[in-house]
Amino acid sequence: MAGLGQEVEPGEAGLDAAGLDRLERYLAGHVDAGRLPGFLLALARGGRVAHLTVYGRRDVAGELPVESDTLWRIYSMTKPVTAVAVLLLVEEGRLGLDDPLERYLPAFAEPRVYDGGSGDGLTTRPAAGPIRIRHLLTHTAGLTYGFYHHHPVDALYRDSGLEYSVPPGADLAETVEVYARMPLQFEPGTQWNYSVASNVLGRVVEVVSGRPLDVFFAERVLGPLGMTDTGFHLAPGQEPRLAGLYRETDEGGIAPVAGLPVHGRPRFLSGSGGLVSSAYDFHRFMEMLRRGGELDGLRLLSADSVTLMTGNRLPGGAVLRAFGAPVHREPGNDGLGFGFNVSVVVDPSRTLAPSSLGTYGWTGAATTVFWVDPAHELTVQFMTQVRPRTLKVFPQLRRLVSEALTG
Repeated sequence: MAGLGQEVEPGEAGLDAAGLDRLERYLAGHVDAGRLPGFLLALARGGRVAHLTVYGRRDVAGELPVESDTLWRIYSMTKPVTAVAVLLLVEEGRLGLDDPLERYLPAFAEPRVYDGGSGDGLTTRPAAGPIRIRHLLTHTAGLTYGFYHHHPVDALYRDSGLEYSVPPGADLAETVEVYARMPLQFEPGTQWNYSVASNVLGRVVEVVSGRPLDVFFAERVLGPLGMTDTGFHLAPGQEPRLAGLYRETDEGGIAPVAGLPVHGRPRFLSGSGGLVSSAYDFHRFMEMLRRGGELDGLRLLSADSVTLMTGNRLPGGAVLRAFGAPVHREPGNDGLGFGFNVSVVVDPSRTLAPSSLGTYGWTGAATTVFWVDPAHELTVQFMTQVRPRTLKVFPQLRRLVSEALTG
C-alpha cells in the first residue's frame, strides 16, 4: 500500500500557481454542487508529482474523505493494461499482431458481417477477411457494445444478454463464445467502433499464456511495476479504502449504484474494464509508458512496442471522427487518432480542448481519465466515481491543465 505524494514544487516543474488554483476551484465546484462525491487530481512533470489534490468524500453517506491511497474502479482505463499484456506476448514471439483471431479462438472462424435489416429480418454475409489481433487492439474488428442503441447489431448483443458486456453468471471464456456468435457491424479494419474487443484480447492472453488473466496481469505487468494496489478484486485490508460508486441522477445530483463485483475474485475477468487501482499505482503505469517501457531500472516493454501502442494505428492515419462508426462522429473525436487501446492527438488544431501533438490516454466509465503528454513530459490523472449521463468534466479539465503549463 502506498499513497501518492507531491515530490516537487509546482513552479519548479513549470506549473503556474494561479492556473492550478483555477483548476482546483473548477473541480471543487462540482463537489460543492453535489455533482461529484470527491476527486483526486495529480499532475507530474518529468516523473515527479508536482500537483496533488484530494477533495470531497470517497463515501458520501459514511462521510469518509478522499485520500491519496483511495482505491478506484478504473473501468476502461483497464484497456491499456490489456494492451501491454498483449504486447508482452508479441515481443516473446508467442502472438502476432497480424495473426487471425481464429488461430487462438476457433469460434471466430468464418465471421459474418451485417448486411441489412434488423431483428428477425437482419441479414449477414461472409466477411471478406479474418479478424486480426491488431483489429482488436485498435477497435476496428467490427465488434460493438449492446448499450449503444444505434445499430441493429447492438440490439442482437442486448438480446443475447450482452447489454453490459457479459451474460449473467458467465466467465470470460463463456462470454467470448457469445461474442463469436454475433455478426460484425462492418468488415474488419474498415471502421472504428469502441467495443468489447479488449475482453476478447483478455481471453487471447489466457489461451496463449496458459494463465488466467488476473494471474498473468499480476505476474507480468502489475507485480513487476510495483502496482500492489491494482487487481480485479480487493485484497484483505483494502476494502475500507475503496471509493463508493455513484450515478448521475436526472436532477444532476448523484446516487449510490452497484458496480462490477470486487469483493472476492470475480467469475468474469474483464480486460475491458475490470480493474481497481490507486493513484500511486496508475502513476507508475503512466510513467512506464512515458519512459518508453522502462521504470526504476526495469524494462517491461521495448521502446518500439510503446511507440507502436501510443501512435495512431488507424488505416491511412485516419481520425476517429471521420473513421468512426456513426455513433462516434462527434466533435470530441476530432483531431484524434487511435493506437492500441489509447486515443492519440494527431491534429491539435482540431481537438475540442487544447492538446499537444502525440498526447495519448483514455477514460473510464466512472469519470476517470489519464493522459500522457510526451512533449511536456507531463502525466495527468483524475479519479472520481460517478457514472455520468450529461456531466462533462474532461474538456474543461484538459483546458485548465493546459493553461497551467508554463513551459
